[in-house]
Amino acid sequence: MPQGKFSYKLPVVITKQGHQFVAYSPALDISTVGNSKRNVQKRFEELVSLFLEELAQAGTMYDVLTELGWKQVKKVWNPPQVVSTNTIAVKMPAYA
Repeated sequence: MPQGKFSYKLPVVITKQGHQFVAYSPALDISTVGNSKRNVQKRFEELVSLFLEELAQAGTMYDVLTELGWKQVKKVWNPPQVVSTNTIAVKMPAYA
């Protein structure tokens, strides 16, 4: 179990897909769905808590966070830094 609590500002992308909202964070490579923006934000916060708790219990915190680009400095984990949030145009073949 982690000792102490730390606060992070994670990058989260929220999209609407049909009637559902999807929250995704590349910093943890996790996502969840909800029926409103508020609901999906709440569910995402719960998911992050559960995700980190599971990593701590399994003893895989170091391996997983390191693989995701996090850096540990004096027992404090720092998420990867967002350097851009641009959209990029891509060409895709048209399928009928």
